[in-house]
Amino acid sequence: MTLAAEAIRVLGITILSFAVSFAITPFIHKYLLRFGIKKQIRPSESTPIFCSLHAKKADTPTMGGVIIWGSLLILVAVFYLLDIFWDGFWSYLNFVNRAETYLPLAAIFIAAFLGLIDDLFGVLRLGSHGGGLSVRHKLILYAFIGAVGAWWFYSPQNLDWHVLHVPFLGNFDIGIWYVPIFIFIIAASAFSANEADGLDGLLGGISLFAFGALAVVAFTLHRYDLAAMIGAIMGALLTFLWFNVYPAKFFMGDTGSMSLGITLGVITMLTNTTLLLPVFAFPLVVESLSVLSQLVSKKFFHRKIFLSAPIHHHFEALGIPESQITMRFWILSFVFSGLGIVLFFLDRLV
Repeated sequence: MTLAAEAIRVLGITILSFAVSFAITPFIHKYLLRFGIKKQIRPSESTPIFCSLHAKKADTPTMGGVIIWGSLLILVAVFYLLDIFWDGFWSYLNFVNRAETYLPLAAIFIAAFLGLIDDLFGVLRLGSHGGGLSVRHKLILYAFIGAVGAWWFYSPQNLDWHVLHVPFLGNFDIGIWYVPIFIFIIAASAFSANEADGLDGLLGGISLFAFGALAVVAFTLHRYDLAAMIGAIMGALLTFLWFNVYPAKFFMGDTGSMSLGITLGVITMLTNTTLLLPVFAFPLVVESLSVLSQLVSKKFFHRKIFLSAPIHHHFEALGIPESQITMRFWILSFVFSGLGIVLFFLDRLV
């Protein structure tokens, strides 16, 4: 298949995903309202600033991340089944590939299911303080998914992969160390995405640019099925943003943030661009570092660095409009995603 045909395929699947997700969104929104799947914002002594800033958002429907992975699931199922019964054109569209997309597809759907359970716990006021799973329990889940992915990569029966690429220095066989590094990357990307999901359109926009950069990487590496899968995610993200920009009709929820974060980490491991992930997703790094530094400062120095963490809430507390904060984070994401692509191509020239 020619390069042009592969490019048309990726762009076509992206557009088709946007159309499918746009078509199903009204039905999902309707059922979220009907079953009372709404965000619970309860007064808390530990987060008074956040509660005061977001009290007006209580009862906004949540679990909107279903739109993203649900659209992907529809495309995967339809293309795969049609490819089985009718060869030719449907083989062209089908992007299910053992070497390229099995693991990221499994990661996004497993993480989405676990996030869905967490969202339901929050809606039903179960779990930690009636707000769903605690951070500790979430980290355990992230580590579990990371361990499964690490086994898939490292096991001789599967990919038998334990090489880490260091930009401008080359590939290094790190042996068994690949496993803990893989788990850390998955847990860190999931945690960062979860922390960034705090303003209307914030995580959706950041994720769109990061996945866009990874689509370029996958396409350049001739992993066209992976690039097509990423395109499907991006198309659904565009629909989500259409309805999630301020003021949001619904929130992403953990079913969206957990699946997006983990999938970002898995794709960077699959394309061996792990060390460029902090550049591709720079705003996510800033978000997670602001939370960690706030926790360390409060525990050891008994004082806060930020008025509220993650840092986007600090900017809110300073009086900066929510939409302005979101747009500035989008700009940062665009710049650093572009920088990541530049570094990726420069590295290939060395």
